[in-house]
Amino acid sequence: MFVFVLDSNKKPLNPTHPARARKLLRTGKAAVFKKYPFTIILKQEVIEPNNQELRIKIDPGARTTGIAILRNESVLWAAELTHRGVQIRDALTSRRQLRRSRRNRQTRYRQSRFNNRKRHDGWLPPSLISRVDNILTWVKRLLRLSPITAISTELVRFDTQLMQNPEISGIEYQQGELAGYEIREYMLEKWHRKCAYCGVTDTQLEIEHIIAKSKGGSNRVSNLTLSCTKCNQKKGNKSIEQFLKNKPELLKSILTQAKRSLADTAAVNATRWKLFNSLKGLGLPVETGTGGRTKYNRCRQNLPKQHWLDAANVGASTPENLKILISEPLIIKATGHGNRQMCGTNRYGFPIRHKQNVKKHFGFQTGDIVKAVVTKGKKMGTYVGRVLCRATGSFDIATATSRVAGVSHKYCSFIHRSDGYAYQ
Repeated sequence: MFVFVLDSNKKPLNPTHPARARKLLRTGKAAVFKKYPFTIILKQEVIEPNNQELRIKIDPGARTTGIAILRNESVLWAAELTHRGVQIRDALTSRRQLRRSRRNRQTRYRQSRFNNRKRHDGWLPPSLISRVDNILTWVKRLLRLSPITAISTELVRFDTQLMQNPEISGIEYQQGELAGYEIREYMLEKWHRKCAYCGVTDTQLEIEHIIAKSKGGSNRVSNLTLSCTKCNQKKGNKSIEQFLKNKPELLKSILTQAKRSLADTAAVNATRWKLFNSLKGLGLPVETGTGGRTKYNRCRQNLPKQHWLDAANVGASTPENLKILISEPLIIKATGHGNRQMCGTNRYGFPIRHKQNVKKHFGFQTGDIVKAVVTKGKKMGTYVGRVLCRATGSFDIATATSRVAGVSHKYCSFIHRSDGYAYQ
């Protein structure tokens, strides 16, 4: 992967080959400016830089977004950005439950105030706006590190009804899958009035979620089936693959009737214009492309299905012969900047601990990427990863493969300050 270069005034220059970057560092003409993404800064000012035009390409996704930087027909840098929308949704759900419980206990006679709140036009849930903010954050960072002159992004709209029924047309769009049926009658008709798991008939049947709601399942008809009380209780919130691991044929039969969740599709639909308008606000020309064109460009060049390769093939600006000059992308995972919850609770919502309002301990902050060289004791070795700080000075380090507990702050040294993301 090419290395970003800044001059002595922190103005971006052309990304350089790693071999040349090593030579500049070895001869003392440059120094390391940033570890992630790896950037060097020259010790001398460049009077007339010969910057070439670069284009940043984005393949927005509900869970993972691909990013690539191209120079003419060469891919110089790429990354895959993993979002944390699911964690944000779960955190907000937990906060809402705690607040509702507290208000019910302490101010149960207070009049409700649900009707005096108004959301502004274009409002998006925090779990969705975080995806847009993550992409914008990295586009702005890359603009400060390289001379990017244009942006390409996918701007797609998924027809969810067409995805479920490719032959739908006309008035059928107004007649949903449940037209003329109550949901229970529909389920009885669809599953032939028998338990989907054991096949028993002439018994009381219950509506059961194929993917349990506690595991992210929805109430869509595609996620519902019928089962007897015994099978429903036996399955619980297990995944259907685990529950029917000894009955592969029955598993295949049920899954053929179940359709995949469209939650990710809805997330892309909801954020596409917000992202597009935000990118246009950066002042650079923005090219848009469809998912079909992206797939056509990628398949034409016999490239595998990966987010960063999809990003490199976005839009009509994709060259005929794309040169991939990198082997692996930078893996970026959004982790957030912590939370402001001062009272920690157990799984039932009861307080069990209270947090300090001091984030930094011994100069370190939770989320910093550090290198710990332990010279003695049971944990002797070298560890690199994100650190979990404690006021006692005994830190935990989450490496790429494991988590090491009880490492003294005396063995730790900085690699990268906490910025809300983890890198690999």
